[in-house]
Amino acid sequence: MSEEQLEMLITQTINGAVATIPSYLEEIKQNKDELKVENPKEFVFGIVMGMALGMSGAILSAQKEAPTIKDQEKVRDIVYKHVPEIRERIFS
Repeated sequence: MSEEQLEMLITQTINGAVATIPSYLEEIKQNKDELKVENPKEFVFGIVMGMALGMSGAILSAQKEAPTIKDQEKVRDIVYKHVPEIRERIFS
C-alpha cells in the first residue's frame, strides 16, 4: 500500500470517528452519573484518537507483512497531523 493510499484510508477513518462526536457527547450527558466523566470533550477526544489509531493500525496489520515500527510511526504521524482539526471539531 502506498503512503498516499494509507493517508486516504486514515483520513476516511478519522472522518468517520469525527462524525460520532455529537452522539458521544450526548451519550455522556445522558449517562453522566454512571460514567462519572469530568471533562466530556477531552473524553471524546480520547475516544476519537483511539478509534483513529486503532482502526488505522488494524488496516496496516491486514497487509501481507506485519507492520514495522516505521510503518506504525507513519500511521501515528498521519493521525497526529489531524489532531488540530479533531480538537477544533470537539471544542468549537
